[in-house]
Amino acid sequence: MYSHLAMQKMANLDRTFHALADGTRRSMVHALARGEARSAGELGRQFRSTQPTISKHLKVLEQAGLVERAIEGRVHQFRLRREPLQDAQAWIARHQAFWTGAVEQLDRLLSEGANDDRQ
Repeated sequence: MYSHLAMQKMANLDRTFHALADGTRRSMVHALARGEARSAGELGRQFRSTQPTISKHLKVLEQAGLVERAIEGRVHQFRLRREPLQDAQAWIARHQAFWTGAVEQLDRLLSEGANDDRQ
């Protein structure tokens, strides 16, 4: 059984991958990756989307922990948080190593089988 902490980490990972499943949100992450905070209005102009659409995308990114919001007067500034991306990258790396090993093992087995068939 999974511990509470492990289940929380999996839920966070699910939210990260869900947020990154949308091309517009991936583009927003890319735009914010330069390091400077951007307002919702700036992002809306960059992506030629309506304010409600941009707000929905930013809310998904915020719920996934990928962005943090700072309110300055009436302006909402968004900045990328790298930790969820690092967690996703670590998860992918662990599974990539598994699948690389599994594919190599399958390749060896198939090669051995082909050699046995020839004999």
